[in-house]
Amino acid sequence: MAVRARATPLDAPSPIEWVDGWSIGKPDAVFEMPRDFDVPAAGTVEYQYIVIPSGFTRDTWVQAAEARPGNRQLVHHIIAFVRPPGSEWLKDAKPGVPFVPVEKKAEDDKKKEEQKEESDEAAGSRELLIGFAPGLVPMMLRPGQAKMVTAGSDFVFQMHYTATGKAGTGRSRIGVIFAKEPPGERVFTANALNSKFVIPAGDPAYRVDSSITLQAPARLVDLMPHMHYRGKDFEYRLIYPTGETQTVLSVPRYDFNWQLFYYLSDPIVLPRGTRIDCTAHFDNSPNNRYNPDPKKEVRWGEQTWEEMMIGWFDVAVDAAKDPADVFRVKKKSEDRAGL
Repeated sequence: MAVRARATPLDAPSPIEWVDGWSIGKPDAVFEMPRDFDVPAAGTVEYQYIVIPSGFTRDTWVQAAEARPGNRQLVHHIIAFVRPPGSEWLKDAKPGVPFVPVEKKAEDDKKKEEQKEESDEAAGSRELLIGFAPGLVPMMLRPGQAKMVTAGSDFVFQMHYTATGKAGTGRSRIGVIFAKEPPGERVFTANALNSKFVIPAGDPAYRVDSSITLQAPARLVDLMPHMHYRGKDFEYRLIYPTGETQTVLSVPRYDFNWQLFYYLSDPIVLPRGTRIDCTAHFDNSPNNRYNPDPKKEVRWGEQTWEEMMIGWFDVAVDAAKDPADVFRVKKKSEDRAGL
């Protein structure tokens, strides 16, 4: 009869070594909230915006960046934006002081749409630098690629806190590593989103689509789908000017608790006029164990029990070009004037 050898600790695999500190290495600069933010034990915490001046006196290229939450138990996500000088976005916010924008009440749908256009225009020049959410890794761009922080810009932390039943505090920060030489390509984060959906109560596979068209050529670098607890699946498709269609990412089992960036091994060249289409399905049925309430219809909202449909992605353009030109279109008023 064969004798089975008894396993010993020496036979076990090496223990996992968790990163203690910055995953990107020692940052060249760190930008931190100047004071702790108090999170209550219960209730809804509105998104907090904290403006932190960069202090940059010249345009600066960032090769790598990482966002680190001060309290992982309370921070749902961090998005660090770059707000260029002269921007009207969050113009009433004071540096270092948590700020919650107040939406103006509109009397009718037309005024609501006009206010949305004004808000979009004010925020249009902001640029996403780095984010933190469960599963996201730091930004570490390829050699020759970098993101730009123009001189005099501010960093704006969008902080999403979630009450857990126990009050706490946290002070988050970001670290950046500068490009050692001028890059050949500038990377820019954009998205195709749809905020005008209503998911019926109990629907197991409600479809929502979004789309964006490139107004200038670029190279597709990576993709990151974003939904909340009812997110079921997500797909990105490229519709070329020739009519050819290419599926570049299909996520059949989206997991809100493990959000991922998908990096292309070889960036895809996107000619001017290429359309990026996104399709998502939401499971608002009782079969979704993460569903907060299958008896309610669901709309767009910032909190996790509401929903979002965003197809994030990064594109790269020649470093001398303005990446905003890739998605810039004429204003409606200008279009009407040309008729």
